[in-house]
Amino acid sequence: MSNDIEQVLDYSFKNKELIREALTHKSFTGERRSVKHNERLEFLGDSVLGLVAAEYIYSKYPEVEEGVLSKIKSGLVSRHNLYLWASELDLGAYLALGAGEAATGGRTRESILSNAMEAVLGAVYLDGGFESVKNIINKWISTQSLTEVSSDYKSTLQEIVQKKYKSVPEYEVIQTVGPEHEKIFTVVVSSLKKELGRGRGKNKKLAEQDAAKNALENLKK
Repeated sequence: MSNDIEQVLDYSFKNKELIREALTHKSFTGERRSVKHNERLEFLGDSVLGLVAAEYIYSKYPEVEEGVLSKIKSGLVSRHNLYLWASELDLGAYLALGAGEAATGGRTRESILSNAMEAVLGAVYLDGGFESVKNIINKWISTQSLTEVSSDYKSTLQEIVQKKYKSVPEYEVIQTVGPEHEKIFTVVVSSLKKELGRGRGKNKKLAEQDAAKNALENLKK
């Protein structure tokens, strides 16, 4: 079992007990008192993940204010995002759960999977050091759309534009098509008369968010 998860992680543990502990839920140890569960490793992994994510975002966005950086980091390391990562790795298949937890859907439960993901990162850190866990985390972060994890694109764009251009974004509806009950709005967002992006939506608010998202993508190019 440990060999399978090592292949998924692309990391080989020197101390196999660490990965076994990381994949052991508290409900399993309740039935086997001598077995360690993963909550301590989860605590450690949470801190390591936060540091690596913060360093990555800090380096990627050198002109972005602290408030925006915090928002991006919060979305990136959120429980739901960790759950999605764990699901991609099929981590639930490797978990040691108590019979009751396993019978009630524990292998696909968001809280259990996200916590286990943090525990696995904690185990890698203890086994291979900071660079080993950093490589795993950064490989995952590189697959994430960092603008996607912070859904308030307008606020994010405004903070960046204020910093970069010393102005605020301006939104303009340039087209409305479709019948009254199914209108589609097209919005352009600009700063200092320069178009930054454009977007579409079923109402002006959604179109503005889509335009802001497009602008953020353009600013990264």
